[in-house]
Amino acid sequence: MKKVVTIGGGSSSFAILRGLKDLPLEITSVVNIFDSGSSSGVLRDEFGVLPPGDVRRALVALSTGEQAEIARQLFNFRFNGGSGLSGHSFGNLLIVALSSIYGGDAQAIEKASELLNIKGKVYPVSLDRSHVHAILENGEEIVGETNIDIPKHDANLHIQKVFLDPPAKIYEKADRAIRNADIVVICPGDLYSSLIPTLLSDGMSDALKKSRAKIVWACNMMTKQGETQDFTASHFARELLAYSGIEKFDTVIVNTKAIPPEVLEHYAREQQFPVQFDEEDMQRYVSKIIQGDLLSDTDLVRLDSAKVARIIADL
Repeated sequence: MKKVVTIGGGSSSFAILRGLKDLPLEITSVVNIFDSGSSSGVLRDEFGVLPPGDVRRALVALSTGEQAEIARQLFNFRFNGGSGLSGHSFGNLLIVALSSIYGGDAQAIEKASELLNIKGKVYPVSLDRSHVHAILENGEEIVGETNIDIPKHDANLHIQKVFLDPPAKIYEKADRAIRNADIVVICPGDLYSSLIPTLLSDGMSDALKKSRAKIVWACNMMTKQGETQDFTASHFARELLAYSGIEKFDTVIVNTKAIPPEVLEHYAREQQFPVQFDEEDMQRYVSKIIQGDLLSDTDLVRLDSAKVARIIADL
């Protein structure tokens, strides 16, 4: 059976994993664990656990069985009242509880995987506690994923560099999965606060270089103020390749369907705009480009789970 590993975090990884789950594939999700905001950040600070938010999303995406929909709703349920509970998701709290019961973050994820009867494996990219740091073009240093994601600084400034402090080492099971994969998919997502942090763990670059896998990138569809304002597709590709240490992507998957005007208007209010696919410049960063109508039929700009999964499975 073909082995597919996804790298990333957040809702875009969720969409791709949900599509892959329905195909005859051996799936492993390698997940960003350097969040510092919202429920994940609070639990990280108070209990000393890895931030569970992106892990929870990956687990939910891969859940199966007759009770899967109930489990998904339960894991995603977010308390909106109660002293100390407001803002926390049930799934995040459960993962923290499992970590305490079974003696560690990796064990908690394994037990949560059993509860949700997931298809495949979910691994944190690292078991080390670390924070994302960003250096802006004016030399200012921003500390913490949430401060990059929701900037309190001048969001018009571009990010020149990101790094982890203290350094983190790739989790051995994630390392092994990448090296043995047939296909590695770098999912879309926030470039400097979600995607690149998963590439920064010591050993990740070596794992990607020595993997037998075809390296695939599902191209972002929208820019983000404070991270990728004015970026074209080749800007994204150049940064991902630089931090991953690989020379070229084997394949890039690109949506060509126009985004409805009313959806674009909603995103524009958040200073987010479509990523221009500069195909000529992209040629230096990729061996093969697959384009098509891959937009999901929702009010959110997301790749269609089933269509993208089929493309990946057919590579």
